[in-house]
Amino acid sequence: MNKRKVLLRRISAALLQFLLLIHVLYAAQGTHPITGRPIAPVMGFGGADWLDRPEREKEENPEGALNAIGITAGMTVAEIGAGTGYMSLRMAKRVGPGGKVYANDIQPEMLKRLRDNATKAGFRNVEAVLGDVADPRLPKGQMDLVLLVDVYHEFSKPQEMLRRIRETLKPSGRLVLLEYRKEDPNVPIREEHKMSVGQVRAELEPEGFRLSQTIETLPRQHILIFTLR
Repeated sequence: MNKRKVLLRRISAALLQFLLLIHVLYAAQGTHPITGRPIAPVMGFGGADWLDRPEREKEENPEGALNAIGITAGMTVAEIGAGTGYMSLRMAKRVGPGGKVYANDIQPEMLKRLRDNATKAGFRNVEAVLGDVADPRLPKGQMDLVLLVDVYHEFSKPQEMLRRIRETLKPSGRLVLLEYRKEDPNVPIREEHKMSVGQVRAELEPEGFRLSQTIETLPRQHILIFTLR
């Protein structure tokens, strides 16, 4: 057998293993016990550059989202699934030196890039937090706001996570979800990465949250603001 055939067989075997791994990841996520929604797989560190793509400004209008949410100086806020810090650093600028941002992720590689980005930008009010699929590991009772940007639909243990998030909020605290609109077939995102308002309410309200405001000013995403019951 020549070297080329050996190489092709090795490449084919590696590709098959990769495809099997992807299948296992999708299958392992399961479905939500209330809505039956397929839980989307978590984006790996290999997709980190996509989080910082220049097109994101036009596609998602992050500053417009933060304006609508109302993040102000002195607040203590958290982002769960912060990735490279695309939104967390914007929040750090808004809360200022008197405020604090807890930037959570379950992937150490993402947090390393986030720390590097925060250092380069000169932010000292950002704390990276390595969480778990069932616990963000944030301080209890201290958050004015917890932000989830296109990440809730990836929670493999959504009910456990919501209970832990609830514990981190102040009595007046808010949980804010940005999710791609499932109701809009023109949003160019895979269906498992979209959510409808009805789905979100059905899944969050049994965990003690109340939908207090829905904002539809973004190009592709819902802004869903929840308070504690």
